[in-house]
Formats: sequence, C-alpha cells, structure tokens
Amino acid sequence: MVDKRNFFLGKGERLTEPVTPSGRVVEKEPPYTYEEARIRLAPMLDHTMRAFADLPEMAKPKGEVVGGIVLNPEYIAKSYYPERVFKFYGLRSVGSKPTLVTPEKRSKQRPPEEKPTTKLYVAGAMSNFRRLLADIEQGAIVEAVQGDLTALEQVEPVDARSKLKGRFSDVEISPLEVVLHASEFRSDLYIIESFRDYVANFGLQADLDHRFHAGGLCFIRMRAPREQLAEIAQFSYLRALREMPRLRDFFPLRSLKPSKASFVILPGETVVDPNVRVAIFDGGIPEGTLLDPWVTRFEPPGIGPPVPEALEHGYAVTSAVLFGSHKPGEAAVPFTNVDHIRVWDQDSGADPLELYDVLERIKNTLDTSPKYDFINLSLGPSLTVEDDDVHAWTAVLDEYLADGTCLATVAVGNDGEADAAQGLNRVQVPSDTVNGLAVGATDCEEPVWKRASYSSIGPGRSPGVVKPDLVAFGGCEDMPYMVLSPNAGTALVPQCGTSFASPHALRIGAGVKANFGGSLEALAVKALLIHTADEGEEPQSHIGWGRVRDNIDDIAICPDGSVRVVYQGELTASKYLRAAIPLPDENLKGKVRIKATLCYSTEIDSAHPGTYTRSGLEVFFRPHAGRFEPKAVHPKTEPFFSQSKLYDLTEETMRRDAHKWETCLHGFVSKLGKSYEEPVFDIHYVARDEGHVERQSPKIKYALVITIEAPRHADLYDLIVRKYRNILEPMLPIQVPIQVQ
Repeated sequence: MVDKRNFFLGKGERLTEPVTPSGRVVEKEPPYTYEEARIRLAPMLDHTMRAFADLPEMAKPKGEVVGGIVLNPEYIAKSYYPERVFKFYGLRSVGSKPTLVTPEKRSKQRPPEEKPTTKLYVAGAMSNFRRLLADIEQGAIVEAVQGDLTALEQVEPVDARSKLKGRFSDVEISPLEVVLHASEFRSDLYIIESFRDYVANFGLQADLDHRFHAGGLCFIRMRAPREQLAEIAQFSYLRALREMPRLRDFFPLRSLKPSKASFVILPGETVVDPNVRVAIFDGGIPEGTLLDPWVTRFEPPGIGPPVPEALEHGYAVTSAVLFGSHKPGEAAVPFTNVDHIRVWDQDSGADPLELYDVLERIKNTLDTSPKYDFINLSLGPSLTVEDDDVHAWTAVLDEYLADGTCLATVAVGNDGEADAAQGLNRVQVPSDTVNGLAVGATDCEEPVWKRASYSSIGPGRSPGVVKPDLVAFGGCEDMPYMVLSPNAGTALVPQCGTSFASPHALRIGAGVKANFGGSLEALAVKALLIHTADEGEEPQSHIGWGRVRDNIDDIAICPDGSVRVVYQGELTASKYLRAAIPLPDENLKGKVRIKATLCYSTEIDSAHPGTYTRSGLEVFFRPHAGRFEPKAVHPKTEPFFSQSKLYDLTEETMRRDAHKWETCLHGFVSKLGKSYEEPVFDIHYVARDEGHVERQSPKIKYALVITIEAPRHADLYDLIVRKYRNILEPMLPIQVPIQVQ
C-alpha cells in the first residue's frame, strides 16, 4: 500500500479580492514657518553658490551643477516630497542616499534629536540655483512653493572628497570605476561627453564604449594617476569614484584531499524537465567531458582563451547544478539541462578593467537570449556591499530580474573570516541584489549544521537587509562538497565554498520547477525555498532565513496536521488586495500556527540606494472577522511581518519604516484555534520614484506561501481540500515521481 502524499495546494489567488481601505488624512504640522525656513536657508544656499563658483567651468556641463539637499526627518515620507520647489525653479533630483541629521527644530515643540533622513542630489543650471537664492533672500517665493521650503533642513555643496569611495592602493596609475548621474537616454548624453572632455583636459581617457547604465547612473572605466583623483571628483555630475575591484579568483579556499578514492555512476542522458532553462555564467567548461549530455557551451563574441583554473571551477559548478554534492554510487537524474556561458578569459584575473568585460558578456547574453528560468553566478567583484552606493553588477542583475520571471542564485563570497571590524567579511557584490537570491554556505548536510566559517555575512543594504537570503551546503574540510573534475573522469573531487552552495540551492529550486512545470513561476519557487528553509540557530545576519531543504518532499508534501497553499498573481499600485487564509468550517482545537512568506519583484533605482526598491508592500493581518476597533470598517489588525522579526535592525532602520520596502517578508503567529475567524492578509502595494510618489507604476508580480499547522487535527489537509474543492487545487508532479536527493 502506497502512503497518501498530501501535495501542497495551488491557486490560492482564487481566495483573493480587492478591498477599499479606510482611514483618515492627518494634517502635517511643519517644524518651521515659511519665514523661519527662509531665514535659515538663505546663508546655506549662498555658501553653496560660492562653492559652485569655485568649480572649474569644464566641470559644469552646460553650466549645470549638483548640490546636496538634506530633508528634514519629518519629510521623508513619500507624500511630503518637495517636488513643487524643484519644478518651479528648474531643478531635478538625480539621486539620493540615506543619512542622519539633528534638525534645528521639530514640530509640536519636541526637542531636536538625531534622526534618519535622506540627502538628495539636486541638479540644475547655476542660474536656476541663483534665482532660488534671490527669491529666498527677497521673500519672493510664490505661495504654492512656500510650504516645500519647510522640508529642506540643509542645503550644501557636494564635497569632492566624499565622492572618493573605499581604499586606493599604492599603484601609481589606478584602475578606476567612475559613476555619473546620467541615464542611458539621449537627453543625458551631454553629461557623459562633458566628462570625457573634462578628463581629456588632464590627458586622460574615459572608456565610453564599454559603459553601463542602470537606474539613472552611468558606470565608466578608466585609468588615472592617484594625484589627479581629487580633480576628477570635482566634476559636478560625478557620484562616486572608486578603485576598480578585481574579480574573485578561482583558486580553492583550502587544499582539500579526499580520504580515499570514490567514484560515481552517472545516469542516462534524460532530465526531469528539458523545458526548464538554466544558465551558468562562469569560467567555462571543457569539450568532450562526461557532462556533455546535459550541457550546452556558449562562448561570447570576442572572448579570449580560457584559463585552466577557471575551466575547472566552471565544471565543478556545473556538476553541482546537475547533481548536487555527489555520494559514492549512482547519481540521480538531473532535473534540467544547463547552458554554460564562459565569461572569464586569460585577461579577466590579471586586468581589473576586465571586470566590465565580464559583466558585459553576462548582460549581452541576458539581453539577447530567450528568458531563462534560473541563472547562477558564482563569480563577481571582490567588493563588499556599500550602504550608500549600488554597484553596476548589482544594478544590471536587478534590472533583468525585475519582471519576476527568472530566479538568480548568487554566491555571497568567501570572506567570512576577514576583518569584521572593517566590514571586510560582509556579503559581496552582486549578492546584494533585491530581486535575486543571495546564498551563503553551511558546513555540512547533517540535521545539526552551522554556517561555514568562510561564508560572508550580512547585513545587506536597506532595503535588502536580510543577506544572505539563504544558506546551502558548501562544504568544509571535514565534510567537503564532492564534485566531478574534468581531469578525473567519474572520480569525485573535494571542494568547498559559496561557489558550490549557490548552484546547490539553484538545483533544488530548479527541481521544484521541473516537477511542477508551468504552474509555478520563479517568484513562487523563491518563496517556497525561503518558506520551508530550516531556520537554524545562528544569527540571521549569518544565515538569512535558513538552510535550503535538500529533500524536495520537505517543500512539496504537507505533513499530517498541516496544509501549505501557494498564491501567485499581480498587484496594482495604490490598491489593496485581500488574501483569505483557508481554514476548515469546524473550530480548531489547541494552538494553531500560521506561517507566511510573501515575495515580490520590483524595478529598482540605483541612484537612490536608500530608496532602491521602487515598490513596497504594507501587509495587514486581520485574524478575526468579528473583532473591530470603534468606528472601524475592517477587522482589527495584529503584527505579523513585524520589523522586530528582522535581525539586527537599528533604530534608524525601524524609524525609516524600511521593512516595508523589503522584497521578501516572512513571519508567523501561533494562537488558539478559537482566536481565528476568517483570517486575512490585506496587501497594499505602494510605489515610489526617486524617493517620492510614483503616479504611473507597473503592476508587480507577487507570490505568497501560507502554511497552517494544527497538530490536534491530523486531517486538516483533507478538511481544507473538501471545503475549497472547487477553488484550491493540489499541485501534482508531472511526468515522473519527485526526485529526492
């Protein structure tokens, strides 16, 4: 007799409906009167204008400059953005970053204290700034604009020295990454060409042919003597200047030797689902190997000769995607075929400027190929995440993933044992992507596990604070990750590193997709991996949401006394969607636990790292349909995806309400069964553009996974299936039985 298998339920979106919000508008009490604001701002703007005048003329394209405006902390909400004053005086916000400020004054006579806020980079012609100063000094600001002045806490020039990021080595000629406030649109071409002419004045050359654009920023590579960096940084539209990081090398973390020779028997050439498209961007894979039946090799145009170490790394990563960490004996049938795109050549590790060539090969492949379902990156810059800037690698990847149709796994890096005081053990670019899945490494596959010591740790940037998102087996000296080597036939070779944890996680996600076909989109796979992760006992900054399940049954099968439901759909900006949580008609006894994971994809704005995600969600949990606050239209709410459940949140982050903009929300509540009556989540999609209100926003994809656990009701699954038999559908595997590692 075959045991009954309760597969998770799909079509949860049939339990959703739009709802109308209730609430009242709260009038804003400004901290300053118009006269107070005018008197405060005049000397600041005068000082800023003098600094503008000192800039070289060639550093001001078309006579334009970029200044810094710090918002009063009471005006960082989207509805208080001071766009009227900018529009009236021909100014525009080209970027921003989070900062702290102690305001001169607070509303309601509260004492001033240091608060988080936003610093805007505001661009415009010198003449427009001059006109604003004159009107402020003369008290000639029109009434429609006066209210915006109270939002401006500080006006200041942008110090050229603040644009120099990170450390610069002692080399005489530095390889540089230049970041400009300039979009890819023709209207901003004059900024890029002006920069080219500006540095040419010093006898330098900016490589405009290999530039990247992302989210209103332009990334350019060049070389320059160290003594000229300060002069380059005076260019008004320059956002950041850093030494070009090198690519992470492919050399093993440690020299690992197997205790004894072990071999594996490879399966036939079939896969579970040949229609799932998987891409690996890595060091290449040799021709004529044992992996050929499942791998298609691609070589981008113009790439140089391969490197043996890179080929070995690429082969090992591909082995991990196909088979996971091998055990001696017969290997399981791979879930999918793989496209391996070689992006590393003989110059990649030697010339830092090659960092852009590698990224260009990745971007061109993604732009010209049919959309992939999964991609893996086990390489990237040797550069830790920065809170006030977004790197080109991250921005390019996030833009590709913004439509929610592809899941990318990205290795967080192997610097977990580096200097923590200097932040050198922090996750590396581009694992700070908000639309991808940053993967760290665990030391073993056993029930009791911990983070591998080499695995880089979080937090990430906010938004994107939970990094790594997940951890997966990556190996260690005592229990290495076993892969095939192109030089060893079917013999197994020991490895360790996040380079293998990342494809290990991808393999499980691809396995879920392969077994359930087109019924699950990429976001739902991501949500399922996070939702079912083994939470572990280490800090969230080390392991994210936990360890990926190696057994797909643990993701797809509902144990007795539980049911798991997947919702997939789209959200419309400014609208509310009510998602009902399915419960049986009978009252549930004892404690009932509801766990939920909500993931969404979003467009990004790399010029505004503090408001990097252009979409956010407010989620209201209403556990009981019969309990209301006085005069309320909708039932009472209780915390669920609370910011207090995120790790290491600072006072600054909580005050900014930054958790609203996280692309993954995960939480649970446990209450007596009688405390629930027709429970729901009300989901509100909030959009923003450059930190203020976005009036025309695209719909965004979302995936919601909910698990209900009622230990005293072993038949909970059957009760819910019967009640919702014409609504929810069991997700049954296709083609072949589920493959278990």
